[in-house]
Amino acid sequence: MSHTPFTQRAFEDALRKMFEEHVPFNAALGLRIASFDPDRPRLAFDMRPDLVGNYSMGILHGGVVSAVLDVMAGFSLMVRLAHEKPEAALEAQLARFAKLGTIDLRIDYLRPGRGEHFLAAGSVLRLGSKVASVRMELENDSGELIATGAASFIVG
Repeated sequence: MSHTPFTQRAFEDALRKMFEEHVPFNAALGLRIASFDPDRPRLAFDMRPDLVGNYSMGILHGGVVSAVLDVMAGFSLMVRLAHEKPEAALEAQLARFAKLGTIDLRIDYLRPGRGEHFLAAGSVLRLGSKVASVRMELENDSGELIATGAASFIVG
């Protein structure tokens, strides 16, 4: 069963507002929702001077990379959970998201974080009743893969 266009639109609007406006950390990173695709949702952000970790090279701080991929994993789960239960009331779906939490996070840094714009993507590998596993990727505006990650989340 899939969301009706009105329900899907209401879900996306509510999640975008919560995610981009009401989570101060996401706003501090400048994260924007680029896609609600349940199989591969995406987040975008732009390079800014306050995200630089190596000032002489002008590259992203490793903590920014890690944080973005952690957020990407959580967002991937939010989108998948909503897709799995489209009949649930919007308020119930948003309330379930508050129970998500990172259990384990692994980041593999592949290249320096050079670029003007970045795109993160995630995919849920397994969604159990208590724990979920997610894979994430971060690439720059040239399509170079900057980092990958794997995360385990508590979901219930």
